[in-house]
Amino acid sequence: MLSAVRQFFEKYIEPPSNTADRVSGHSLQIATAALLIEMMRADSEITEAERTSISKTIQSKFALTGEETDELMKIAEEEIRQASGYFQFTSLINKGFTREQKKIIIEHLWEIAFADAALDKHEEHMVRKISGLIHVEHKDFIDAKLRVRKRLLGK
Repeated sequence: MLSAVRQFFEKYIEPPSNTADRVSGHSLQIATAALLIEMMRADSEITEAERTSISKTIQSKFALTGEETDELMKIAEEEIRQASGYFQFTSLINKGFTREQKKIIIEHLWEIAFADAALDKHEEHMVRKISGLIHVEHKDFIDAKLRVRKRLLGK
């Protein structure tokens, strides 16, 4: 599995930075994809609308092809299986993303939550939890929710 991950990044994604303080672009991509996939799994039902939303978000956010997106999602799912929680993903996001980029991630999480036109209490809890872990202010958490709900549901 490790060689498949390495080959994917060598082929499609920029090589990791040699600077210890910086987080590599591919690590941030995996962390973001992992959180989006976990958002999809937050309620009891995984819908095609949620899968499509994640795929489109990842593809546009990181300028990937469909094949690259599928591969990134597979790698993220493997990382999720091996993870003991969200910390390994949120810590990378805290190190590598600006405040504005973090707010965009929260907006993407809301997009997944609203993709099936029904907001489950587990989905809302997860967005709230991730918001706290990546240090997004409550006001920004609520603003993102309202923007996405209006855009997707017209409410």
